[in-house]
This record gives sequence, C-alpha cells and structure tokens, in this order.
Amino acid sequence: MRELSRKVTGIAASATIEISNLARQMERSGIPVISLSIGEPDFDTPQHIKDACIAALDAGETHYAPSNGIPELLNAVSDKVNRENHFSCSPDQVMVTCGAKDAIYDAMEAVINPGDEVIILDPAWVSYEPCVQVAGGKPVHHPLSDKTFQVDDSILDRITPRTKMVVINSPSNPSGAVLDRASMRLLADMCSDYDLFALSDEIYEKLIYGYEHISPASIGDMAERTITVNGFSKAYAMTGWRLGYAIAPLPILRQMSKIQQHSISHPTTFAMYGGVAAITGDQSCVEMMKGEFRRRRDYLVEELKISGFEVAPADGAFYAYVRVEGDDMVIARRWLDKAHVAVTPGSAFHSPGWERISYATSMDNLREAILRIRRCR
Repeated sequence: MRELSRKVTGIAASATIEISNLARQMERSGIPVISLSIGEPDFDTPQHIKDACIAALDAGETHYAPSNGIPELLNAVSDKVNRENHFSCSPDQVMVTCGAKDAIYDAMEAVINPGDEVIILDPAWVSYEPCVQVAGGKPVHHPLSDKTFQVDDSILDRITPRTKMVVINSPSNPSGAVLDRASMRLLADMCSDYDLFALSDEIYEKLIYGYEHISPASIGDMAERTITVNGFSKAYAMTGWRLGYAIAPLPILRQMSKIQQHSISHPTTFAMYGGVAAITGDQSCVEMMKGEFRRRRDYLVEELKISGFEVAPADGAFYAYVRVEGDDMVIARRWLDKAHVAVTPGSAFHSPGWERISYATSMDNLREAILRIRRCR
C-alpha cells in the first residue's frame, strides 16, 4: 500500500473515546463497569425538542436545506446571542454545524495557514490540538495555574511573530473551571495588542454554578476577532443530534461556510427544527438538569476531598478534575481493571497527574464509584 497522509497519521486518536470504547467492551463481556469517562448528559432530550423534530419529519422536512442552516434557527441563535451573550450578532453571522466540534474544525481551517501558531490553554479538551494540526498550524500549549486555573501575564511569553489565535474554553473541559473577568480581560487585551483571533468554545455556558458566564466577544473589540462556538449537546442533552453553531465576523464566516459546503453540505434538516425548539422553548428543562448536576457535583467533590484528593475548581460543566500521585495513565488503567471505574487520564488533556471524572451519571453510580476508588487506592 502507498503511503497514507502524514498529516493524519501523526494525529493521536481521541483518548476520551478510546477509554469509553474500552469500558463498553468490558461491559459487553459481563464486567459491571461504571463509566465516568465520557462527557455526555445522562438525561433524555426534552420532549418538546423531540416533538419539534418529529413534526418536521411529518411535514416533509427531509430534503436539502441552506448550507449555513435554516433561517428559523439562524434567527433564533442570533436573538439568543444578542440577549444572553451581550454582543451584536446578525443571522448572517451564524452558521449551524454538525456539532460544536465541526464548527471548531471549520474555524481552524478558515483562519490558520501552515506554520501559524495557536495558543491552547492547558488542561485542554483533546480535539483542539488535532484541529490545529489538520489545518497545518502549530499548537502552543500554555499551562494554567493548577491552583486557580486562571490566566496570568505569563501567557504573553507564548507570543511570537507566528502567533495567530488563542483558544478559550470556559467553563473548561476537563477542569470545570470558569475563567473570571480578569482572565477574560487579559486575553482580550492580548488579542487586541497582538492582532490575534480568538476561538471561544462556550458549549458548557449554561452549566455554571454560582458564577457568571462571560463571552469574550462581549469585551472591547473582541467581536471583530472572535469565533464563538456553541451547541446543543450539553445543555439540552442532544449529543446524538450532532447540532452546533458558530458566530463569527462575516469575512471569517464566509470562509467557514465554504468548508461546510464542500464537506457536510449542512446539518440534518429535521434536526435543526429541534434546535429551534431548544433555543426558543421553555428553559426549565435546562434548569432542572443543571440543578441535578450541581447536586451531584457537591456530593462528588466533597467525597473526593474526604478521600484525600485535591480537586480543581469545579464551577462549571460536569467534571471533577482530580490530582493523583503517580502516573495518571497507570492509575486510570488500574481503576478500570481493578475497580471497574472508567475515568479519563489528565495526560489526554496535556496535564499529567490528574484524572477527569464525569458526574453526568446517577447518584447511585457516583456513590458506588467512590467506594470502588477508595478500595483501589
């Protein structure tokens, strides 16, 4: 066989999916695994969202749609951003994508040239680096403080003449930390001073406990240089729907749209009507899920601390990020093999010595998982 793409063969597989697949294999062989490794709400998609999708199917919305998304959803996203995220957004600045991950990929391809550097704040979600690499860019990792998980002036040391973009993710996957206004202002000033783009991944924005969500595009001139990415998977329990969106300045969005036209064409037509219902409908479902996540977080973080673990600030998303003594890859495998508890090692997020524990599961599972982990220490 002739040589395959060097660009792709040099990219690591997703560690989160790899661990999840291993746990599923064990379950299929009869081993009772408690999987705390995947970032997926354990709730069903709210009924009014499913009903809107079914109604669209019944109405014959099964054909091609505009590449950037149906007008109803573009308008709904635009209204939501103006109302909740506090920066100006018109419908023609919105593109609906096949999940937030697709929007991130499109953004990287639209902005990055070979050799351009992209600053990634560690710990960082596993797919940022591969998206930069596929676009031909160079990932530059900047570790945040492992106490506060905020940004300080040390990030300026990462700036070079090749720096093109910084990736911002708040609330964070994997840490659950929420960037405060001082961190966001520092990043905004940096982007303005050095003429950088920002990619802001805000997929967990509705899952914040006691703190405010700040969209970078709402600060200063950041709306002119920020690609804001969001979606429906986490807040509305719609992971399998593969529905996300991006908001960007028109020159960037036009380039992102080209990529979508030549790849997926557009997201599934009838699924987009579910997205309209999600944004414009009753939000009590989101508050219900958020309240339950908060209850689980409070329990898990307290039990982990009682067990002697140090836990990162778990102010958002649905993860507890736990410091461990020793090789995090070895420890994660031991917890899986001996305790039958699946977690994701911090090395997958460029921060060795930590484990990501998802509390997007039942309280019964969390109680049992804590007991198993304690027995395995």
